[in-house]
This record gives sequence, C-alpha cells and structure tokens, in this order.
Amino acid sequence: MVFIDPNKLNNLEESVVTINRVTKVVKGGRRLRFTALVVVGDREGHVGFGTGKAQEVPEAIRKAIENAKTNLIEVPMDGTTVPHEVIGEFCGGKVLIKPAQAGSGVAAGGPVRAVMELAGVADVTSKSLGSNTPINMVRATIAGLQQLKVAEEVAALRGKTVEEIKG
Repeated sequence: MVFIDPNKLNNLEESVVTINRVTKVVKGGRRLRFTALVVVGDREGHVGFGTGKAQEVPEAIRKAIENAKTNLIEVPMDGTTVPHEVIGEFCGGKVLIKPAQAGSGVAAGGPVRAVMELAGVADVTSKSLGSNTPINMVRATIAGLQQLKVAEEVAALRGKTVEEIKG
C-alpha cells in the first residue's frame, strides 16, 4: 500500500458514518465512552476511513478524522465509475461493487454510499451481501476498492496491449 500524504490533497471532506456509545462496567459503576467511524475523501479518487474512541463525541470524531487521514487509498476509475465488478470482503461483511452507466448515480446504502461519494465515484451499483455492521461494510468496501485495476495495469501485467485485453 502506497502512503498518500493528506497535506498534499486539496480539499479533504469528512463524513461521520456512525457514532456508537460503549460502556464498560467497573467496580464503581459504568464508564461511558463514544466511538466514531469517519470516512474522508477528496472526491477525486482518494478515500480513507478511521475510527476514534473518547469520552466525548467531538473528541472521538477528531481522533477518527486523524486516523482516517493516515489510511488514504487511491481508487482507480474509468470515467465516473469503477473499471470492473468486484466483491470486497472483511470478516462477515461482503460488498458487491458494480460499474454503472453514466448518469445513473450512486446506488448504495449508508456506509458504502459515504465511501463511494467521497472517493469521487459518481456512477456505481452496490449490494451488501453479508453483515450490515457499518465498520465491516466500510472495511469491505475499501478492500473491494483496493482490488480494482484499470485496463492499462492489467495489460502491463499480462504483457499485452489494452486493445487485446478489451477486445
């Protein structure tokens, strides 16, 4: 995985996917904390996610944003959609990502929609095939996006021309 410097990207936007209240039972009672799941992206092919945990919600979100900026990936695109169909898997979460015709929009639910929109993918169809836990769906989506390859990359790996691959 190639490190992408978040300081060199123009305008990173962030989207809070979910905030979860967690408790720990201790001798004196319950300890209350919050976890935040945040997706960041520049809508130009770079996206990342992060989690943060703190005693207050704003602090958890801030930590999640910092974490997300260190986990940026580059998304290969074919115009406004993804180059090919792929299934991303993480634990119980499975997400099917399919290219769509120009103008059809992002047909995806909740966490997957946040990742796709902040990545800059304008036309895509997706389906959750496994667990619908937000963190697993986001991780599965990112895993699927990391598997994508453009035609030039596949042609170079096989030692052929792009015309022979698409032919």
